[in-house]
Amino acid sequence: GICMSGLFIFGVIFLAVVCMVIAISKFNMHPFLVLTVIAVLVGLVCGIPTEEVISTVKSGFGNILASIGIVILAGTIIGTILEKTGAALTMANTILKIVGKEKSVLTMGITGYITGIPVFCDSGFVILSPISRALASQSNVSLAVMATALSGGLYATHCLVPPTPGPIAMAGTLEADLGLTILVGLIISIPAVASALIYANKVSSKIDIPANPEYTVEELVEKYGKLPGALHSFSPILLPIILIALKSVSDFPSAPFGDGAVKMFFSFIGNPVIALILGVFLAMTLIPQEEKQNSLKWITEGVTNSAGILAITGAGGSFGAILQKLPIADALSASLLGLGVGVFLPFIIAALLKTAMGASTVAMITTSAMIAPMMPALGFTSPLAKVLVIMAIGAGSMTVSHANDSYFWVVSQFSDMDTQDAYKCQTGMTAVMGVTTIIVVFILSLIFVH
Repeated sequence: GICMSGLFIFGVIFLAVVCMVIAISKFNMHPFLVLTVIAVLVGLVCGIPTEEVISTVKSGFGNILASIGIVILAGTIIGTILEKTGAALTMANTILKIVGKEKSVLTMGITGYITGIPVFCDSGFVILSPISRALASQSNVSLAVMATALSGGLYATHCLVPPTPGPIAMAGTLEADLGLTILVGLIISIPAVASALIYANKVSSKIDIPANPEYTVEELVEKYGKLPGALHSFSPILLPIILIALKSVSDFPSAPFGDGAVKMFFSFIGNPVIALILGVFLAMTLIPQEEKQNSLKWITEGVTNSAGILAITGAGGSFGAILQKLPIADALSASLLGLGVGVFLPFIIAALLKTAMGASTVAMITTSAMIAPMMPALGFTSPLAKVLVIMAIGAGSMTVSHANDSYFWVVSQFSDMDTQDAYKCQTGMTAVMGVTTIIVVFILSLIFVH
């Protein structure tokens, strides 16, 4: 049986995390392998019987994928199609028309904020960087400013808003309401993006990087051929979000849609699995006739792109399942509740993992697995409290993006920054974003979590 002091368990978990970080960052091992092996080792060291360790690792892997596997696949396919059909470009153009050319920095921030919801921040930056170059040269702004604004916009919703895989995985692990997570995430992303824009204008503007655009905005539009229309381009993101929101509304205790067929209908099509599959079919309508033969190729690419995320998410589920077998909560509740750390505990764990390992998604999945058994002890039991913990972990997983994070290199390489500039722009900005976000979350938790 397991009768161990809390101190021993924390020692083991601390060592496990250190080993994980070293294996991933120093020895370049894949997080999937590392998380799986560490899950097994932690289970064995903490005295869980061997058979039970293996069955827990397998069920932990399967259970998390059962709840979000299809959603991650569908979300990645939508992102890939938006990228390939030029819909992401239409989105940027539409926002530019509304916001105005003279506010091009704000345009980049808003474009990032919207694109970051379904598209992974790395690929989002790659798709949109030609636009940020074109706008930088049009408005005579340093490319550093545009890149920082775009990177911040993408990063905020990437870390805070489902259907990006990280936040979906957290909602699954912490059993939070997905509609509420999207809503709160969209709101909390706003101060995060605002802080990134202020940082871009105040700090990044000191670094002068010529835009050297390959194309003007007009030429980009031409390069893609006939771009899809605005509403059509936004629809594959908007439809699933609206449907998921409607499901959350129909599930309210006050039963606004009654509890008959109407409620059942919204509950069905608003289920993230159905909502995102519908989103995929809507995205497929963006593919023009002459590209139809590519549609299989693009969807396959979306499927392939999500394989790595699925593997890491599943392995994170394994690690989480093992941790949930340990009496962490009992060990913690006494020592921590005296401190009143609240939302800062998930923030600090996620920030340490993010800074040490580099991958936001891995930091989110691992932290939520570690925090899940402690939620009741920390007093986070209401639906909103669970969502605020997700936001706190999201804030931590922003803090900070530096040389061990692939996104750091994407931003620097696609924006002609040398490493030192990238530390000033990207690392500094992500620090400001993370801290701003956790302060907002902390204030909200004081108001709403009692």
